[in-house]
Parts: sequence; C-alpha cells; structure tokens
Amino acid sequence: MYLKICLMNSRFLRACALLAALSFATAAASATDFVVIANPGANLTGLSREQVADLFLGKSASLPGLCCPVLIDQPESSPLREAFYNGVAGKSAAQAKSSWAKMYFTGKGIPPKEGKGNDEIRAMVAANRNMLGYIDRSAADSSVRIVFGEK
Repeated sequence: MYLKICLMNSRFLRACALLAALSFATAAASATDFVVIANPGANLTGLSREQVADLFLGKSASLPGLCCPVLIDQPESSPLREAFYNGVAGKSAAQAKSSWAKMYFTGKGIPPKEGKGNDEIRAMVAANRNMLGYIDRSAADSSVRIVFGEK
C-alpha cells in the first residue's frame, strides 16, 4: 500500500513538473520575438524557416543572392538565442553549439560569430552586406532589412 501511494505521488509530481516546464517554455517563447536581419544592400528578400535553420545549423553555406553569409549569434547566455534555435530549428542552443563544434573540429564549417546583443548585432549587419543575424523584433530599425520573422 505504501509503495502504491509513493508511486502515485511520484507520478503526480512529475506531471506537475512537466506542466510547469511547459508553461515556462511557452512564456519564454512569447516573450522573445526575434527576426533575422540582413544588410539592406544585400540581394535578399524573404527567407524560409528551412533556409534559416539550414544556415544557422551549418547545413547550408550559401543563399541565392548571398554566396558566403557571415552569421552572427546572440550571446550564449541570451534567452533570445534559445528561443531562436527552438523556434527555427526545433533544437536547443546547446544542441546547435554541439553540432557546430563537431563541424568545426572536422574542418566542415565555421560556427556563427557571437555578438554582444541586439545593438551590436544590428550595427554589424548594417555595416556588412554579407552578414546575417537575429535580434529582438523591437530592436530592428531602418538600418537593416528583416528577411525572416516579419508579421
């Protein structure tokens, strides 16, 4: 009888923990609304989710109109980085970093540069027509072109 009660309590606690985690993930995803940005001089308009995921996961190294994009990531500690990789690629930022590490050490790719935040990434992209990055939607301005995430 005691074992049965313990098992029931254990299931209940796991269910509560799962619900709390899902609630937190939903709140975090809605609080971080990102856009992928490019230099206005780049010959890019809209990108698909698949194109963005392929670029930022190292599965593709070029785009029509942009042969060698230089990618910029948010800082590793940024919640926006986690929301981006979850939202675009269905992977955690840690999984993406692990994939890039394997590619880098085998000579198959160079991971995205890491920016210091929205303002720096926006300025870097605005100054270089080959750069692509992602920032919080509220940080986008006329110095960059939104190529993914437009509502």
